[in-house]
Amino acid sequence: MTNSTSTTTPRATAGRREWTALCVLMLPLLLVSMDVSVLYFAIPAISADLEPSGTQQLWIFDIYAFVLAGLLMTMGSLGDRIGRRRLLLIGAAAFGAASLVAAYADSAGTLIAARAVLGIGGATLMPSTMALVRTMFTDPAQRAKAIGIWSGVMTGGIALGSVLSGVLVQYFWWGSVFLVNLPAMALLLVLGPFLLPESRSPEPGRFDFVSVPLSMAAVLPVVYGLKEIPSEGWHAGYVVSIAVGLLFAALFVHRQRTVASPMISPALFRGRGFAPAVGLNLVCSFGMMGSAFFTTQYLQSVLGKSAMEAALWALLPSVPIGMAAPIATTLVQKGVNRPSVVTAGFAIAAAGYGMLALAGTDSLWLVLAACGVLASGIVVVMSQMTDLAMSAAPVEKAGSASSLLETGQEFGGALGMAVLGSVGTALYRHDIPASAPAAAHETLGGALAVARQLPGRAGDALAASAREAFTSGMQGAAIAGAVVLALAAVGAATTLRRIHVRATPVAEAETEAAAA
Repeated sequence: MTNSTSTTTPRATAGRREWTALCVLMLPLLLVSMDVSVLYFAIPAISADLEPSGTQQLWIFDIYAFVLAGLLMTMGSLGDRIGRRRLLLIGAAAFGAASLVAAYADSAGTLIAARAVLGIGGATLMPSTMALVRTMFTDPAQRAKAIGIWSGVMTGGIALGSVLSGVLVQYFWWGSVFLVNLPAMALLLVLGPFLLPESRSPEPGRFDFVSVPLSMAAVLPVVYGLKEIPSEGWHAGYVVSIAVGLLFAALFVHRQRTVASPMISPALFRGRGFAPAVGLNLVCSFGMMGSAFFTTQYLQSVLGKSAMEAALWALLPSVPIGMAAPIATTLVQKGVNRPSVVTAGFAIAAAGYGMLALAGTDSLWLVLAACGVLASGIVVVMSQMTDLAMSAAPVEKAGSASSLLETGQEFGGALGMAVLGSVGTALYRHDIPASAPAAAHETLGGALAVARQLPGRAGDALAASAREAFTSGMQGAAIAGAVVLALAAVGAATTLRRIHVRATPVAEAETEAAAA
């Protein structure tokens, strides 16, 4: 079953076995993306049962994403060396075991540790799934379709995670949100060895252990600082954290350029279109997560929906998302050049932000439509850029290429929340009445909490003012997001057309990447 691959692997049309294997691969991808949001509704029950401190509660939420982001590059490179299927199955076993421990955790510390192991498992699963897609689907048209499915599943899983947790917590105990991982991981462990081909780099070189802490030191401080800024502001500690991360990033890049066997080969960026694909994918995550920062609060705190209602309403924009990537892939395969499709995707996403900028304090359908348009445009771009990057990368570096894309997405999402969240927060604080209590100037949630304590009309007036101020901040952030995505559309049109990227000559791109 083992088959070490290289860029000279002959193309063959994928059959039923490969498409069945793709369905199996989507299981871990769906669960890893769901685990980002699966605690949204479970945390009150967890708090009542385990009684975590405020700091412990934050770590229960954040440790998964931090560990995942910090280890993506390490695990992508490791999969290229030891085998992507082997790493996938090891990660599935770890993910399943950690899910079982988390479900029956009897203390906050145990749950935090289990969530950290879940992050380690997730970091092995995400790049391995994409690398195996690259290996199994050697036909460019089929690979584009498979990657479109991959992109849709990853995006949809984040929305599905919060809804699933709400349903499970309503009818079962909070540990059930982790137990749902077990059947899928068991199925992967049973079917994976038979359906998934093994692949690894034929000449991997020595694993560079020094790059592991360097990569984590580069990623974690930046992601931490960017995640905290939207809610806490541009405090010196967070700015220093980002600066430290950037310093280690420079050291990491220097080592990759000078060490004999780098974790991330600089030759990847010489593949035609790889660097633009990583950059444009980062902008996609910027747009997606930047909007999510506002829309989730808008549904609950402005419109007054319960958490469960908000999550169910938030599923509606997922309907067009499922069609966006296949339509984009079909257009490219029918002869529409990829730069035009990507440019249109960014333009559609910018239009979604434009619609969001028109929302008032009672605009449920407009906000949902805006989210659907925005997300559809983003998925169009992500599916095409993922296909471009993975096609431009040599097969033996598929794990490293996938991990770079996914690390860029983590950075982009954190940056979107930081920048657009800061814009919205600044406008909110500017518009909230100066006479309002200090707590009301911090967040909409704080303002509503203060309003509930005020008598009669005073409380109603403060709540109304706070909702108006938040909506105004969301409008301003949406305008900023639309500008960023419009500029990305221009950049995509210019950059991608300059390198003459098309859907059909993927073989030429692979040949050039291999030669580089």
